[in-house]
Amino acid sequence: MGRWFPEALAAVFVVFFVALGLAPASREVWWAENIPVMAVFLFFVAASRRFRFSNPGYALMAVWLFLHTIGGHYTFANVPFGFVTDLFGFSRNHFDRLAHFTVGFYAFPLAEYLWRRRLAHPVVIAIFGITMIMAVACAYEIIEWWYAVAEGGEAGVEFLGSQGDVWDAQKDMLADTLGAVFAVGLFWLYRRRLPADAAGIAPL
Repeated sequence: MGRWFPEALAAVFVVFFVALGLAPASREVWWAENIPVMAVFLFFVAASRRFRFSNPGYALMAVWLFLHTIGGHYTFANVPFGFVTDLFGFSRNHFDRLAHFTVGFYAFPLAEYLWRRRLAHPVVIAIFGITMIMAVACAYEIIEWWYAVAEGGEAGVEFLGSQGDVWDAQKDMLADTLGAVFAVGLFWLYRRRLPADAAGIAPL
């Protein structure tokens, strides 16, 4: 199973993606939310021919794909997440914050690639992994704002998903960053167990 874990995970995700693509709450929001999901998924499927990440790397990347697909189906502000809201006494639906946290998980495969290719010192890899996620998070918030302004109406509001919080973008970026810090911490603990790269170079 370990050898075929990425393929099995990809197959499960495809079924999940198709199922949640049926009758979404808003087709406009579904397209806006899932274009990045499809792009990321197809990129890593194509890239797997040249570089195969570790199973933990693929597992971490899949978390965001699954959560973002759920958010695209319901719209993030309306995902059935009330049990968490009630449990902690939140005033808003924080499913989007959870999804943003998992964006940071992509720091792990980024660090893994640099580590196995011996492209940088481990400290540089860790810092780069975090700052790269921060840059992507900032760019995505700008794209969200642009789409909300251009689309307008209910679809624009649902895609933005701020739920009335004027600091929503900053909090989302913080969640992305914290997720990256968590992922880099996992990488640091796991790095010596990573497989040799395609050239047969063993980890440092």
